[in-house]
Amino acid sequence: MSARVLVAEDVGESGVALLREHFDVETGFDWDAAQLAERIGEFEGILIRSATKMTPELIERGERLRVIGRAGVGVDNVDVAAATRRGIIVANAPQSNVVTAAEHTVAMLLALARNIPQAHASLTSGKWERSKFSGVELYDKTLGILGFGRIGQLVAQRVKGFGMNVIAFDPFVAAERYRDLGVEKAADSDGVYAKADFITIHLPKTDETKNFVDAKAIAKMRDGVRIINVARGGLIDDAALQAALDSGKVAGAALDVFPSEPITDYPLFQGYPQVIVTPHLGASTAEATDRAGFQSAEQVVAALTGGVVSTAVNIPAVGAEDMAALAPFLPLAEQLGRLAMGLAEGSSVERIEAAFMGRIADLDTRLLTLAVLVGALGGRTEEEVNYVNAGSLAEERGIVVEEKSVSEAEDFNELIRVTVHAGGERVAVAGTVIGPAQVGHLVEVWGQRFTLELAPNVTVFRYSDVPGMIGRVGSVFGAHGINISSAAVGRQMKGNDAVGKGLAAMVVSTGERVQREVLDEIVALDGFVDGRSVTLE
Repeated sequence: MSARVLVAEDVGESGVALLREHFDVETGFDWDAAQLAERIGEFEGILIRSATKMTPELIERGERLRVIGRAGVGVDNVDVAAATRRGIIVANAPQSNVVTAAEHTVAMLLALARNIPQAHASLTSGKWERSKFSGVELYDKTLGILGFGRIGQLVAQRVKGFGMNVIAFDPFVAAERYRDLGVEKAADSDGVYAKADFITIHLPKTDETKNFVDAKAIAKMRDGVRIINVARGGLIDDAALQAALDSGKVAGAALDVFPSEPITDYPLFQGYPQVIVTPHLGASTAEATDRAGFQSAEQVVAALTGGVVSTAVNIPAVGAEDMAALAPFLPLAEQLGRLAMGLAEGSSVERIEAAFMGRIADLDTRLLTLAVLVGALGGRTEEEVNYVNAGSLAEERGIVVEEKSVSEAEDFNELIRVTVHAGGERVAVAGTVIGPAQVGHLVEVWGQRFTLELAPNVTVFRYSDVPGMIGRVGSVFGAHGINISSAAVGRQMKGNDAVGKGLAAMVVSTGERVQREVLDEIVALDGFVDGRSVTLE
């Protein structure tokens, strides 16, 4: 008997047609929540867009469900954890809108340069104001790209056809990828600000990138710069942008996304003719909608016919025996990846090595390598990183991933070491699980050994190996109301000079995040060389 699949929302004809080739398909475009809850138990698969909310309660009622397909990039409307507990695959269509978003960025760039929306509105209102809307050429101008993932790279390829120079900043893309695309690699965002005539933003939305383009950033930009945001609302400080438009520092802006949506009373909607706006159309084309439907339908077919579900966002299947042994090391591997990348942040990442030592080396450690990449890349790419797409996201950024297995572990039964090679430097961290509860512990940073239980926030200092340094850190933390959960001072590993002559390392775990200004205050003290704080959650 053929499996039954419910298409709960209109995902385009091509996707539905593909499903009909394999399964008994029913459409429920007009079903209300009660009808969906009543009938979901009849189906092995369901295909949705954004309106259907796959809550734990609804998933629980899907007694026969084996796959949930989401025709779109994210899975915010699916409780992935609840689906995973039920053994249900959740798959999306992460590449369905990258071309569309890149094209909309270029469209906004052209419209901004040539005042197209303003000229159209003027002419259709009965005015002929040719001189008023004289624009600027793109030829030989410089486009600055903040965030050089899939979409940023597609934008760069397209504007090269206009004869533009391109400079980009993204420390999580290898230098070789910039060279391949003929794009100048900026050492930091300031390098982009100093050269760009136009700036386009393609960053993920995280605590670190909120208001990324603020008053300080704008002050570093060239006079008359034009800014484009087709990525996410909240990446630009609204008040700072408004002030810069008022002063003339910013000559214009093109915005497709806003801090809250839908919105009709945004401050720049009225009285700013140099600003052009669209209502979040970056992914809105017939082709993108159809592509998302078809790609997600392909995943549903694969899941229900024994194929490879290449865009699953929950953990891929591994042997039950290996999974039981690997389970406590998965969060550790992710935390170590995040910590190593955080300590290397600011340089172009070329290589990530994941080494598994001791008893875990005899297991299928591919899942652990993926966990390392999820931690290392999480929050640093436009796309949400998961166990399926982490490898491809690293590859397209030119980051070489190397996995090593060694049967012996130094001083421990099992050990994971993550090494990030970035900008000619090498940062290595290592950890293990300890005790009956198998709690993750950090045991190595910057070539020095510790034994410290991992907490949500880890801060590491390098400093001159003289008395009193721990007390200085404690005093500054105390003055800022930061509670130290635990602290440890490292001992130099034999034959390792990673920290440097005469330098020691200290690692401190805290319940709350340590802000940059606190680190700067400590590093400014006599004897301190460096300080980094990384959030591991």
